[in-house]
Amino acid sequence: MEEWKKYKLGEICTKIGSGATPKGGKEAYLGGATSLIRSQNVLDFAFSWEGLAYINDEQATKLNGVEVKKNDVLLNITGDSVARVCIVPDSALPARVNQHVSIVRGNKSKVLNEYILYFLQFKKQHLLSLAQGGATRNALTKGMIEDFTIPLPQLEEQNRIVSILSSLDSKIENNRRINTNLEQQAQALFKSWFVDFEPFKDGVFVESELGRIPKGWRVESLSSIADYINGLAMQKYRPKDSEEGLPVLKIKELGQGSTDCNSELCSPSLIGEKFIINDGDIIFSWSGTLMVKVWCGGKCGLNQHLFVVVPKDYPKWFVFLWTKFHLDNFIRIAKDKAVTMGHIKRGELDKAKVVIPNEEHLKKIDGLMTPILIQIINNEQESRRLSTLRDTLLPRLMSGELHVKDIERSAI
Repeated sequence: MEEWKKYKLGEICTKIGSGATPKGGKEAYLGGATSLIRSQNVLDFAFSWEGLAYINDEQATKLNGVEVKKNDVLLNITGDSVARVCIVPDSALPARVNQHVSIVRGNKSKVLNEYILYFLQFKKQHLLSLAQGGATRNALTKGMIEDFTIPLPQLEEQNRIVSILSSLDSKIENNRRINTNLEQQAQALFKSWFVDFEPFKDGVFVESELGRIPKGWRVESLSSIADYINGLAMQKYRPKDSEEGLPVLKIKELGQGSTDCNSELCSPSLIGEKFIINDGDIIFSWSGTLMVKVWCGGKCGLNQHLFVVVPKDYPKWFVFLWTKFHLDNFIRIAKDKAVTMGHIKRGELDKAKVVIPNEEHLKKIDGLMTPILIQIINNEQESRRLSTLRDTLLPRLMSGELHVKDIERSAI
């Protein structure tokens, strides 16, 4: 095996630097054509479109020094999300970054950007330890990044390593795209059946408190179709001595779709089965950042401020989509009542109305919707397995412990 040469990132990169927030507060985000990438958009190995801001040409010109280019590595450098890293997707361009995100762009003659991505992920714990040395909040400085040492094989070997790891990431990304499409299909079917009543437009309608609905259908409250069970204050239920703890599902974990090495742990024996969450469970964050998701991040313990939503004799998709249907209104309610952290009360679940079809119609639409939900869950579970495989291979490949040829031979 060739000896890998060690370099500082500053020696093999043509760009390391962060940007700024446009002046003018919310008025600065004028819905222009240029993306402004912030820390919330940079996840580990993945780019998040949620909350992506856009700036106009004037603001973009002021940030020309931090123009994001194709295939750039994006590294979060401050706050709770420090050391998260991903590659910018082509569809997010043109783009700039704010002061919480650093562009790391390798010199193509020496290093692949994808190799930098995987190396920084491999060294995440070291990056976190550097960031935690600050006086106030976690932060990585430009100097820290430039001085970071990276052992480099030849470009040909870099390419082999990247090819193996990126093939797994490509499958994960493909599953994400499929699920996005499936979710859009489910939303469209739900709207057609339960909001616009398109399949029944030529049938008989009757008056209800929500207006005209198909004859034989009825109106109930959200709380009548499911139990909304609040989690526990998990700091009171730490694992016992020698007990293997369960990761705690908090708002952060729900947002990112998984637990991680920084997730707190709880005792499965102390919290009991009622508060243990499994793949396929519906989780509704009712405080702080309101959201509702079908959890596929593995077994964990449910923290307070989150509901596990348990259907009462109704299909899971039916309960999930009706809860999601009311989410925007719940967010408005929480925002109006917010003093420190906005939330909704259980009474809002009683006020939120749903339209329930007769048994024949529910069975018919269930035949379409349940397979969609099952496929979404299966894809998420496969992506988690692929992520685990990638994370197992990553340190061994990046340290040189495992050679690409060994993997190729084992696959024969």
